[in-house]
Amino acid sequence: MTKADLVEEISSRVNLSKKDTGIVVNLVLDNISMALSRGDKVELRGFGSFRVKQRRSRRARNPRTGTSVFVPAKLVPFFKASNDLKALVNQSSPEEPQD
Repeated sequence: MTKADLVEEISSRVNLSKKDTGIVVNLVLDNISMALSRGDKVELRGFGSFRVKQRRSRRARNPRTGTSVFVPAKLVPFFKASNDLKALVNQSSPEEPQD
């Protein structure tokens, strides 16, 4: 599902124009992004939580040349699904094919 698909789905359910729904969706995503950039945790009950994790610096290897490369420490966004979301996904996921 893309953001455009999400806007269309929400728009049809709440009787708002796609333009107004797009503004609301963008505001929600912008607010989540701004909170994460400030280092805040964002928790959406029943869906999951977003937070920022510190990834430490490390030595890595360039796969093309094989030379050692230093990768500096950085902050990365992290999402953890709620138990409700995990249960919903596992309940509705198709059976794994048997070999």
